[in-house]
Amino acid sequence: MADTPDTLLILTNLPDGDSARALAAALVEQRLAACVNILAPCSSVYRWQGELETAAEVPLLIKATRARYAALEAAIRARHPYELPEIVAVPVVLGLPGYLDWIAAETASGT
Repeated sequence: MADTPDTLLILTNLPDGDSARALAAALVEQRLAACVNILAPCSSVYRWQGELETAAEVPLLIKATRARYAALEAAIRARHPYELPEIVAVPVVLGLPGYLDWIAAETASGT
């Protein structure tokens, strides 16, 4: 195993299903992500600009590689309707080797 995991799980939230589906499709079509899970809407509670806020959001679980992260982040920022979108990447330190290889193959640039 390498010192730095190559596979990432990236989390973001969108305000509705349509924007979530559009972003997910764009990321996979551009090979920035191998797979995007669109989860059921959830309720988020957070502080924004000094005010307590609540919002219904649609979470995305994005499977990608460290090598594609910068381009993936740029694509999310370009398409995301929020002023400051949540984009959090978590390294995948263990996983089914064949699945991790599939993520790498699907996100290889130029394929």
